[in-house]
Amino acid sequence: MEASVPRVFDPRAVRLHRARAAATPDTVDFLAVEAAERLAERLEVVKRDFPLALDLGCFTGALARAATLRGRIGRIVSCDGAFPCVRRAEGDRVVADFETLPFAAGAFDLVLSNLALHWTNDLPGALVQIRHMLRPDGLLLASLWGGETLWELRRALMEAELDEEGGVSPRVSPFADIRDLGALLQRAGFALPVVDGDLIEVTYADPLMLMRELRGMGESNAVAERRKGFSRRATLMRAAERYRSQFARRDGRIPATFQLITLTAWAPHESQPRPLRPGSAAHRLATALGTEELPAGDKATP
Repeated sequence: MEASVPRVFDPRAVRLHRARAAATPDTVDFLAVEAAERLAERLEVVKRDFPLALDLGCFTGALARAATLRGRIGRIVSCDGAFPCVRRAEGDRVVADFETLPFAAGAFDLVLSNLALHWTNDLPGALVQIRHMLRPDGLLLASLWGGETLWELRRALMEAELDEEGGVSPRVSPFADIRDLGALLQRAGFALPVVDGDLIEVTYADPLMLMRELRGMGESNAVAERRKGFSRRATLMRAAERYRSQFARRDGRIPATFQLITLTAWAPHESQPRPLRPGSAAHRLATALGTEELPAGDKATP
């Protein structure tokens, strides 16, 4: 990784967390399955075939299974930075870091990624690599967690640490903002980028159950500047108390918000629609609207 790229996440911790989650029998992947189904539904709308696809960040293989059922993909290569994730996949498999992908330019017709890119230190660089890996008019379809994810947990942990330890350390990963991702896709050279988000609310019996399930999802804290070692029991208990007091429902269950952001973009191709050059319109907008065109700075008379 270049020195200019901020080291937000610890890549080794990310790999270990994903490996541990994928290797255990109680892997929690219901959100990965839900996100995969939503991506596969979008893929179904695209009326074309994809002879070779890449599943980048395959985890438990939910996306490959959902996409294959749609019947428009010839072959899928599964890739992840954690070997236990790749071992669970079927067909062609590759272990690789997202920031130094080993694939040739123009290798794939389709790149899919489900809940993995938010762990990338150099997201702009990863998007540039993906664009180079796509053939002209190839499609990127990806999902990742957005900035509103787990805002309740972040608040409860911050207040608990201030109460118990007199300071705050990063305990929940930072997430990309939906408004920035469209600009990143354009910066990476993609055409026709579309970014949208949905909020998914999940309820749990208590905050500690939420924390355990985040571990089972491979979504444990991997921020590079996180506090090393075990969390204080008193801090966790105070965080759970804060969470319940502020957010618990009438039935006692607590909600957790996940913001699912979806990226859709294409590798440039001459057949794609392009905006007209400024000044090239054949008809005046004022004529179409039935109004009078005024020089800049003039005001219409009442």
